[in-house]
Amino acid sequence: MAVPKRRKSHSRVRTQRAHKAMTAVQHQYCTSCGAPTLPHRACPACGHYQKRFYVKSEES
Repeated sequence: MAVPKRRKSHSRVRTQRAHKAMTAVQHQYCTSCGAPTLPHRACPACGHYQKRFYVKSEES
């Protein structure tokens, strides 16, 4: 069974964790209605995705 020979120092552990920061959620605006949507997903307001109608919206 593999066991580390030496304990990792605090600075080495924190250096490795420097790249694990959270990033903000990106959003785009729908081309048909202008509502903010997540990328690569159908618009929750109008149901369009890439200028095509895919999902029936709650309003209609």
